[in-house]
Amino acid sequence: MEEHSIVVRVATLKDIKYVTEIIQETKESALQRGIGISNRTPESIVAKMRDGKSIIALTDTGDWVGFSYFEVWEGGKYLSNSGLIVSPEFRHTGVAKAIKERIFKLSRERYPVAKIFSITSGIAVMKMNTLLGFEPVTFQQITQDEKFWEGCKSCVNYNTLEQKKQFNCFCTAMLFDPEKQADSIHKHATFEYQLMIA
Repeated sequence: MEEHSIVVRVATLKDIKYVTEIIQETKESALQRGIGISNRTPESIVAKMRDGKSIIALTDTGDWVGFSYFEVWEGGKYLSNSGLIVSPEFRHTGVAKAIKERIFKLSRERYPVAKIFSITSGIAVMKMNTLLGFEPVTFQQITQDEKFWEGCKSCVNYNTLEQKKQFNCFCTAMLFDPEKQADSIHKHATFEYQLMIA
């Protein structure tokens, strides 16, 4: 791999040209790993860019590297950190961790009292969440907003979730509660956004 400088920043409407690549890589990654994932529409990704609710990573030459976003639930009581995806060429380089830390920081800046949750079946995301102060919880401890759960309908594992009446599924729910974590916020987070990948 060539040496690249990678910038991890808040996405803007100037980044719309990467939407198709983000969606395609998300689908392909889920298929390769044999996991379920909620489908994202181009419109939903563009909305996150427009509203300043997403993080993008790009090389110094403008190549797409990674992406993540947050969604607001129940009037700001909860936020979900979602859609973390990294281009295969840049996996295992620290980019995912930098994106995860940056979307977490953006979420905390914009909604400092919100409980932030993530549902995932990926061990790497679970480890990153743990470093940020997230703890495993039941599905009943995260948002009960029906729109959130509707997003799960496009997941291959939705039947399992439905059969278990949203009690559990293959994903693990993890929650960051700012009231409980006040003393240990960012204990392990570095928030360094410019990476040199060699």
